[in-house]
Amino acid sequence: MKELDGKRIVLGLSGGIACYKSAELCRLLVRAGASVQVVMTEAAAQFITPVTMQALSGRPVVTSQWDVREPNAMAHINHGREADAIVIAPASADLIAQLAQGRAAEILTLLCLARPLARVPLLLAPAMNREMWAHPATQRNVAQVVADGAVVLGVGQGEQACGEVGDGRMLEPEEILEDVIAHVQPPLLAGQRVLVTAGPTFEAIDPVRGITNHSSGKMGFAIARAAREAGAEVTLVAGPVHLRTPRGVRRVDVQSAQQMFDAVMAEVASATVFVAAAAVADWRPAQPAERKLKKDGSGQPPALTFVENPDILATVAALPRARSGELYCVGFAAESHDLLAHAQAKRARKGVPLLVGNIGPATFGRDDNALLLVDEREVVELPPAPKIALARQLVAEIARRLRGV
Repeated sequence: MKELDGKRIVLGLSGGIACYKSAELCRLLVRAGASVQVVMTEAAAQFITPVTMQALSGRPVVTSQWDVREPNAMAHINHGREADAIVIAPASADLIAQLAQGRAAEILTLLCLARPLARVPLLLAPAMNREMWAHPATQRNVAQVVADGAVVLGVGQGEQACGEVGDGRMLEPEEILEDVIAHVQPPLLAGQRVLVTAGPTFEAIDPVRGITNHSSGKMGFAIARAAREAGAEVTLVAGPVHLRTPRGVRRVDVQSAQQMFDAVMAEVASATVFVAAAAVADWRPAQPAERKLKKDGSGQPPALTFVENPDILATVAALPRARSGELYCVGFAAESHDLLAHAQAKRARKGVPLLVGNIGPATFGRDDNALLLVDEREVVELPPAPKIALARQLVAEIARRLRGV
């Protein structure tokens, strides 16, 4: 899936050792389907050559405002007007200062100054020494460029090229790519506060063993990412999975169904949309053993007594805010057969306006899926696709229903 197919991205490089990461970012942007025009400052060319960036982008690199290859000699106008986004990575302290002051001494700052503010977003991925990043002048300049309409993607934390450790590293190429993709998505959920559950739960039998399921959490994490891309403020309550938290999403980690229930009830009061994508265990051992259960030589398994876990979706759907429509609830049903019948029955039983069904266990752990959306009026089939594509379609369907369409 090429998430930037048809998009034109200007990738700007200013001076800094983080230029080595820009090569990988360029490769990722191209692989995502974007047409990438690289624009480099004179300082950037001290760290990585235009030849390298041309080889990766497949286009001649712009390094001067006097580029004679432009028929009208206006590279700063042409490339800025054609772009769907301008991404500067790395954005040095000096480059940010120039942008804050409205200076246009080089092609890159000139291009930024000439861009159509309302149509072409400017995304900055700062990279500098931790002291430079923390300096009041830099922070003033960052605040000014944000006030002028730029988006500062933030910085990473860790070991720097100088040997010091702290804030100021450029974000990883994969993180920047995720932000670029997010900024070309329509803001369908702007102003909404979305709460998502994802992954399995783990119900302890003893300190070593427990009951869980095959849910990977990938669908729930994709929904959280898609909702954030659509402009929502997103909180993700995640069971025990090893997945990277989507950019801009606040994550709460839990283990058991009871912990997930408690976390959801603590967060749901401020939510406007609740998506219960987690595969929550229906039952748990009534009394987990304090020590590992050992074989006693009898050949008989230990006798376990189970109690029912709280029903998270039904509880949330019964809240007054959900009943009144202030909180829109979406449930999930993973079924092994008769998907439509089970989905319709579960939607009615849980009392939710929208139920999303999928066939398992074949899709567990996969990066693709197919979904069936069931509400009181219609059934919408989302054919097989990558889970992030399905998540974006689901977000669009939720937004459509929130608008009453």
